[in-house]
Amino acid sequence: MFKKILIANRGEIAVRIIRAAREMKIQTVAVYSECDRLSLHVRFADEAYFLGPSPALESYLDIKKILFVATSSGCDAIHPGYGFLSENPEFARQCCKKKLRFIGPSAESMELMGEKIVARRTASQAGISIVPGTNTIQEDITHTEKVARDIGYPLMVKAAAGGGGKGMRLVFSPKELESAIRDAQSEAQAAFGNASVYLEKFIQSSRHIEIQVLADGHGNIVHLGERECSIQRRHQKVIEECPSPLMTSELRSQMGQAAVKIARKCSYRNAGTVEFIVDSQQNFFFLEMNTRLQVEHPTTEMVTGIDLVKRQIKIAAGEKLDFQQQDIYWKGTSIECRVYAEDPENQFFPSPGTIKKLQRPSGPGVREDSGIYEGYTVPIFYDPLLSKLVVWGENRSEAIRRMQQALGEYQISGIMTNINFLKSILNNDKFTSADCSPVAGLKTLDVFFEDPLVIFPSIKCSIKFIST
Repeated sequence: MFKKILIANRGEIAVRIIRAAREMKIQTVAVYSECDRLSLHVRFADEAYFLGPSPALESYLDIKKILFVATSSGCDAIHPGYGFLSENPEFARQCCKKKLRFIGPSAESMELMGEKIVARRTASQAGISIVPGTNTIQEDITHTEKVARDIGYPLMVKAAAGGGGKGMRLVFSPKELESAIRDAQSEAQAAFGNASVYLEKFIQSSRHIEIQVLADGHGNIVHLGERECSIQRRHQKVIEECPSPLMTSELRSQMGQAAVKIARKCSYRNAGTVEFIVDSQQNFFFLEMNTRLQVEHPTTEMVTGIDLVKRQIKIAAGEKLDFQQQDIYWKGTSIECRVYAEDPENQFFPSPGTIKKLQRPSGPGVREDSGIYEGYTVPIFYDPLLSKLVVWGENRSEAIRRMQQALGEYQISGIMTNINFLKSILNNDKFTSADCSPVAGLKTLDVFFEDPLVIFPSIKCSIKFIST
């Protein structure tokens, strides 16, 4: 087992990894930027080292600096968390060259599944249905328009690289296509350094379902069931739950087997997530694979009792999975709400600043993963995620009630948050009834749920809809 791990991340996920390592009696090394000097992950780690200025490119994305800290501090492994360098195959390769174990998949697996066009091809070769679309887009707009007509509107223009909703545009008609491609390419180039985009059919009345997989280095691969991630804004998840209210035992088995096939096809190792779109007839289609730990992993932990971070570390250390597929069972329901420093009434713009007062929720079945405290200053340089509020209940109704209560107890002052927005969703009849169908007549939603199109029109929040 490892003696010392460097956490190449910040915020709540860095704190989460430090806690798991501490329970395993593994020493931890934190790294931090200028604005993170007083962050919790710096306080909690056994050692902490300054990386540089606040911008991520000069700190958390600086591979040379991170590797220097890891080697000079005597680490034998690096955990990347999620975001930043977590899906960077070159980082994984450089870790290997420095004889540092990368707690994640191989660089080759990341390359295979990180490029979405290649991932689509790999899934298809594994016998898994993919969403109809293209492998690339030619410069000839006339040819692209013809291809788009063949696919059928509405469709998505999607970046071939990256994630997090960047480089994506929903297109409803030919007149929107050229500008959508141009905008998606520009955003993708800025975010990922890769302007490549492709076209994909937008499946209406769909649900976003993902399957958690675990794979060791000895050929053992299992799935831990699904998470429902249909509640999104700006192509980014807001609320997740496990299990999905859509799921049947048969569908879970089919999707789980498909996810395992894909993982085996790319020789996957460690924790990963295979994402699918499920249509109204319960046909499912491969979307992509996230070759890292997901933000929403706690919901799976709450329902299965399996600590995913500890398993990641054990797998990276060469240990075999000590359970098989038939040993996994799911108990109850877990829901996660992402609490952001943002203003829902102002197009969800980030709301940095100092937290003046903080009252955390608690009680049976309540878990809060966070990196904040009273007096903490939320920086402008990174994702505005403050915490992940997670609850467990014996059934979905109990989980919803507990989340409603927990959100009611959660008080943060000094900055704007989306807590009231989350309350509105949890109190909405369409959510409680698990009816996540789109509303007819609405074209796009500038600040609401776009991917897939999940809409709750009666939510009492100042949301501006753009409709035809």
